[in-house]
Amino acid sequence: MQNENTPATPPPKLLDQVRDRIRVKHYSIRTETQYVQWVRRFILFHGKKHPRDMGAPEVEAFLTHLAVEGNVAAATQNQALSALLFLYREVLAIDLPWLNDVTRAKRPQRMPVVLTREETRAVLDRMTGVYGLMARLLYGTGMRLMECVRLRVKDVDFARREILIRDGKGAKDRVTMLPDSVVGALQEHLQQRRALFDDDRQKGKATVYLPDALARKYPNAPTEWGWQYIFPSGSYSTDPRSGAERRHHLDEKLLQRAMKRAVQASGLAKPATPHTLRHSFATHLLEAGYDIRTVQELLGHSDVSTTMIYTHVLNKGGRGVTSPLDR
Repeated sequence: MQNENTPATPPPKLLDQVRDRIRVKHYSIRTETQYVQWVRRFILFHGKKHPRDMGAPEVEAFLTHLAVEGNVAAATQNQALSALLFLYREVLAIDLPWLNDVTRAKRPQRMPVVLTREETRAVLDRMTGVYGLMARLLYGTGMRLMECVRLRVKDVDFARREILIRDGKGAKDRVTMLPDSVVGALQEHLQQRRALFDDDRQKGKATVYLPDALARKYPNAPTEWGWQYIFPSGSYSTDPRSGAERRHHLDEKLLQRAMKRAVQASGLAKPATPHTLRHSFATHLLEAGYDIRTVQELLGHSDVSTTMIYTHVLNKGGRGVTSPLDR
């Protein structure tokens, strides 16, 4: 029984409740950071008024402010709305009818930037070392940037020439090919990676982050070679959730900067990024005559209509039709 003189434990603050709920739902640390930021900005925008005391007019006023005053992209505005929907439904347990009526910003339909084979070769030839290897994997497999960054040793099967991409977009696993042309470089890189792992193990810092409850289910896995990141960070960092100090994966911004330098050095006018290599992978496979369903499976698209956009950028004119002028 609690003593009357003992002060009651204050309830957790709203932002802490948001963090706790996000972790229960197993959302990524990036999603947690963004959602907490949007909830904070929403509350400050309305003079620190509690969300329970606000409704559709306040949400719409905030989203309008982002679009008009902040001049944010449609994707950013929709991310803010998603964060507020999460706040009301998952944290405050308020399922108000107006939440479904708030209009999402319409994302513009834009053609993806695609490099030709010659342009791709020009960029890749100017990328060396780890970043060159990662860029070749992106183009040779169609992986997303973070899928490549988060690759673990056990995900690469040299015998079958396959890469298993775990927990991709939409929490889906898929298999893609391992290009023969990168096998030697990747094996050499893994030898160096193993030496770094052995050094970390001697220092007692060989543990690696495992998602969800895998660390509890497999208590020895965090220190096993197979679970290590293939592309590790050059230094140790502190996990913002657990507080553990360990070696995380390489910062994706380093690869983005390396590719930007390569694009500039090759003299290309196209705004190519690492994700452009994924677009180029899909387009070049379709150009080579591969079935669109095969390309869809390799890319991990849930709907073939998403893959269809690459048929619009093939170098065959509008939808592959020959202009009457050329006849």
